[in-house]
Amino acid sequence: MHDHDLTPGSGPVLVTGGSGYLGSHVVDALLRAGHRVRTTVRSLDRADDVRATAARAGADPGERLDVVQADLASDEGWAEAVKARGVALPGPSAPHRGRGRRPGPGRRTARAAGGA
Repeated sequence: MHDHDLTPGSGPVLVTGGSGYLGSHVVDALLRAGHRVRTTVRSLDRADDVRATAARAGADPGERLDVVQADLASDEGWAEAVKARGVALPGPSAPHRGRGRRPGPGRRTARAAGGA
């Protein structure tokens, strides 16, 4: 068990899928509460959309929002993404494609953090 300080200003909180419906609401709530947020998107082309959505919701992202590229279909990007104090895992928005089990955000973040 890790002892994480989740008070605003203590470091970024990771939110997976910041461009998705649930993820964007979690990002907005954390920003409004004064937290610094790091969120994942499948493509950095969505970074401006994530910032604009937060601004429209009344959460001024300013310098408190970091957007990193990390896709559930790949381990790439997750090591950088998990450099945060806490993790919010709203869930994947993409449907599973193909056979076999695709690791969800919990498995990707735990693996990248060295916990699995």
